[in-house]
Amino acid sequence: MAVQEIWLVRHGESVANVAAARAEAAGEDLIDVPYRDADVPLSPLGEEQSRALGQELADRRIDDVPVTLWVSPYLRAQQTIEIALAAGGLTEPAKRVDERLRDRELGVLDLHTLQGVRNRHPDEERRRQWLGKFYHRPAGGESWADVMLRLRSALADVDRLEGTERLVVAAHDAVVMMVVAVCLDLDEPALMEFARTNAVANASLTRLRREHAGAPWVLEEFSSVEHLDDEEVTEHTGRKDDEHVR
Repeated sequence: MAVQEIWLVRHGESVANVAAARAEAAGEDLIDVPYRDADVPLSPLGEEQSRALGQELADRRIDDVPVTLWVSPYLRAQQTIEIALAAGGLTEPAKRVDERLRDRELGVLDLHTLQGVRNRHPDEERRRQWLGKFYHRPAGGESWADVMLRLRSALADVDRLEGTERLVVAAHDAVVMMVVAVCLDLDEPALMEFARTNAVANASLTRLRREHAGAPWVLEEFSSVEHLDDEEVTEHTGRKDDEHVR
């Protein structure tokens, strides 16, 4: 038995998502979040989104085949899947918390708005514009290419899973996007074009499938939020330095 499906869940809206949107709208340089990134919790709306996601997972009979769950160590991802499983009346499958599924690290640009990056780190802004989103690595942080590297390592473990047909991954927008890029073998131009027209919404579901171990992955669904009411749908990027970069 080999893994034939990967279901990717982005966490629900977090309090940092809300604070970032507020800071951007107010034209502020810094985002006021009293938590380190690993400890950022869900917002009340994020909890509602997670409950709706849980009902969707139950309706889709997520556990009708053997399932394994991989989760980011960050609180918002763990809260999302815990709330979802409880809301859907689902038993938690075999679970692994894996640091390779953490959100992208922004280094010196963490908690900066777009304006804040321009005002407080003009050299990083120039490097970012020159290198582009894929290769720009903020001081002390990661590029998209860096995230892809650690996810390639994690995905190499997929074929080592025994007794599992469906792998569920609860993580972050950058992780969802980069897992899709690795599985579909997207190069920089293809990935940037895909990212230009596709965003990973909070509490969304993305699905990849293959016929058998070694077969190519196919993207069957990306960032589905049909389980959310219109007023519940949010597309916070979460990592504001990603905006408006080629």
